[in-house]
Amino acid sequence: MTNSNISQRLLVVLCLLLLASAASARVTVENYGFPIQDRYVATVVGTPEGYEADLPKYIPFKKRWLNVFPDRKLPDLIWYGQEMIYSEALQDHPAPLIFLIAGTGAAHNGAKNFNMARAFYKAGFHVVSLSSPTYPNFVSSASSTGVVGDAQRDAADLYRVMEMIWKKLDGDIEVTSFSLTGYSLGAFNSAYVAKLDDERKSFNFRKVLLINPPVSLYNSISLLDRMTQNIPGGADNFNEFFDKLVKAFSKVYKDEDEIGGDFLYQAYKAMDLKDEELAALIGVSFRISSASLVFTSDVMTDYGYVKPKGLVLDRYADLTVYNQVASRLGFTDYYHDFFYPFYKADNPNITRDQFIASESLTEIADYLRNSPKITVMHNQNDIILEPGEIDFFNDVFGDRATIYPYGGHCGNMNYRDNVALMVSTFTRGAN
Repeated sequence: MTNSNISQRLLVVLCLLLLASAASARVTVENYGFPIQDRYVATVVGTPEGYEADLPKYIPFKKRWLNVFPDRKLPDLIWYGQEMIYSEALQDHPAPLIFLIAGTGAAHNGAKNFNMARAFYKAGFHVVSLSSPTYPNFVSSASSTGVVGDAQRDAADLYRVMEMIWKKLDGDIEVTSFSLTGYSLGAFNSAYVAKLDDERKSFNFRKVLLINPPVSLYNSISLLDRMTQNIPGGADNFNEFFDKLVKAFSKVYKDEDEIGGDFLYQAYKAMDLKDEELAALIGVSFRISSASLVFTSDVMTDYGYVKPKGLVLDRYADLTVYNQVASRLGFTDYYHDFFYPFYKADNPNITRDQFIASESLTEIADYLRNSPKITVMHNQNDIILEPGEIDFFNDVFGDRATIYPYGGHCGNMNYRDNVALMVSTFTRGAN
């Protein structure tokens, strides 16, 4: 073999190695300045003052209402949930429009969605902010079945309301392009909505950003449910621990606020929590979301899970006993005893394990791998990921994944560097 042939072969091998490394590359974040490295503290506290992005305090962020199913007759107990509530902040000039999808149990105007809205409005976007499909108002007003958590059905429900909102806005504003983002479960939803849009092409999303999504819904909800095991005295003392949280929270609670996205931080400030109690606090916060979701779905479908099947509750009913029952139920209980049996009726041959596997990003990994418009931001120490799951994002997204060394679950979302990258994801190369 000649030296020329050897050189050519070495060049081919080198090119192949470079291509292989590029396929598995990721954006490495060095000298990261977010100040909290503990994953539980970061999740609870979020971004401390002084490290937050410089965002406007005021934007024209206004509530709007949408009657998704005009012919739907709601049970009297949730008569107020007929219309889906969302928020919008619109520019007075032609601009790109971005949809925001909130995380588990969170509202359209929760703290994280509002911070994203401020960032994108400042960057010149029209903003439409949506609640999570797991938010009770979405369950009653916009879910096609009243039983949420199925990746494809939730995506279809979200897509339906996006199309309806755009129909209302079209003609009133000028939109130059459409984009999409979400955090936590909202990021998971965004991935499936993007796939649906590639099929239906109502928006032809220019860019999609997934912020701290789970890989497997079941794995993540299991992790969150297990955090309640850190309650002092065990899960049987849930009510006592929750009462302690509420009493502490009441010291700083303002009448105009809701127990929502800021609940963790306010409770953390008001209590002297030990390390293991931080995990319990997170578990309890998600348990509250679970209880609201489960009870709303049960009332909507008359499934007979929390309240007896056939029992009609009016708007004046005493719900104390049902709240007590629902507060004992985690997301995994909902999954095994309500969600899976409800949908198994449509597909009697699907096993529990097959159903679990289908509710994950691995189910659409090939689509995500081959869709250059979709990027991801995540944290190495995110509390909703099982050991090794972070590698899914490195493998599937390659250099479209930015993995921060710490930040917990969405704790660094409002950190100035994260917000700068979040916004630049959508503004780079824009017309």
